[in-house]
Amino acid sequence: MEIQVAKRIHVSYANTISETITSSAQVRGTGIARRTPEYIQKKIESGDAIIALDGEKFAGFCYIEAWGHEKYVAHSGLIVAPEYRGIGLAKKIKTQIFKYTQQKYPTSKIFGITTGLPVMKINYDLGYKPVTFSQLTDDPAFWKGCQTCKNYDVLTRTNRTMCLCTGMLYDPKAKNNGIVGRIQSFKNAFKRDKK
Repeated sequence: MEIQVAKRIHVSYANTISETITSSAQVRGTGIARRTPEYIQKKIESGDAIIALDGEKFAGFCYIEAWGHEKYVAHSGLIVAPEYRGIGLAKKIKTQIFKYTQQKYPTSKIFGITTGLPVMKINYDLGYKPVTFSQLTDDPAFWKGCQTCKNYDVLTRTNRTMCLCTGMLYDPKAKNNGIVGRIQSFKNAFKRDKK
């Protein structure tokens, strides 16, 4: 299995990626916004995507979107082909795109919205914290992307203050991000208590 930054040669997978996202939304019955093959192609060509391949076979994908003049960055479209689910591939893809984003957008806050518990756990392990939607980007273009989600009416009825998704945010300036940061904060608190 090779997980890498997607390049132009990977554009041929755009239809498969789009179809996999759409079919996953139907099977899960939860809100997953559709991604067109053309949009996925743009993300691949701009160097803002990670793809997992098993030889020549598509296995997984995720891409980066920048919002609010790169103050915020989101990871979107995380998908694993059905035959590769349950082996930890989503976590590997998400970890790789997280590290890549930190290199490409070092000062940006990284966020995501999801209804999936496994993605929430992965995000938490990477240092994301659950937040209200008001702490995420206010860029209308981001929220427009939710229009194809079956839960969009919930988002609009609440004036984008809540939905069925959970908002999660990683702030590179915050202390105690990730497991290592949390362990260090516990150690520091223990040292203070011993004194």
